[in-house]
Amino acid sequence: MRTINPATITEVVAKLCIDANLYADDFVKSGIAKSVESGKSAINALDSMLQNIAVSAEEKMPMCQDTGMVVVYVEIGQEVYVEGNLADAINEGVRRGYRDGYFRASVIKSPLDRVNTDDNTPAVIHYNIIAGDGFKITVVPKGFGSENKSALVMLPPSAGLKGVEDFVLATVKKAGPDACPPLIVGIGLGGTMEKAAMMSKEALLLFGETAEDEQIRNLEADLLEKINLLGIGPAGLKGQTTALGVKILTYPTHIAGMPVAVNLCCHVLRHKSAYL
Repeated sequence: MRTINPATITEVVAKLCIDANLYADDFVKSGIAKSVESGKSAINALDSMLQNIAVSAEEKMPMCQDTGMVVVYVEIGQEVYVEGNLADAINEGVRRGYRDGYFRASVIKSPLDRVNTDDNTPAVIHYNIIAGDGFKITVVPKGFGSENKSALVMLPPSAGLKGVEDFVLATVKKAGPDACPPLIVGIGLGGTMEKAAMMSKEALLLFGETAEDEQIRNLEADLLEKINLLGIGPAGLKGQTTALGVKILTYPTHIAGMPVAVNLCCHVLRHKSAYL
């Protein structure tokens, strides 16, 4: 049995919150840099995005004024014991990270009273129990420009692959420039309503990876091509780069249903992970 002090978790989460908002991953920068556009406005938009990423890292300023609501993924081994309350330790890390990073606090106490909590807590925390004594934590600050344009549908099985594709394309088209394209498009297919939604967000974290299943790999490529043919372009200024990538997660589902969720994310895809 391995023991982890909650103070360590708090310290790590605080750093991850800051790093996720300041430093884009190499594959994100590479994806933007490799995008090919012919229109002047689209080219300038892509250049501005790369400049913004560089300035953020150099000046220690957030890549976006919407520093998001923090989503945290915890993989905790069955042979790990956390002294104290894990959720409290994580939320204290978010609190400190947003305070020390001078980031905007965007979380409200209730969807109805709309009163700000003033420290960007609580985070949305997902736990996954794994074998062994490993402990991995991933912090995802999710801005609501893209979150607001995400969608879920319960299709009938008869809708088939075409129904899935039509829904994904309609979701991206409806989002237009509001989700800050070029996008990373996460898709959850199968399970139940909530499982599809959770998978769609988890799928975003697979950007830069190649799907093992050939059918999924081909579907991702096909959807990416069709999304880019929509012509929305960088920052909605028209062009060939509406999305940088499409990632899909699937799960077995009921014979009577076809749950499909689409979680859109802006081009910077803020996230950082650490192993304790």
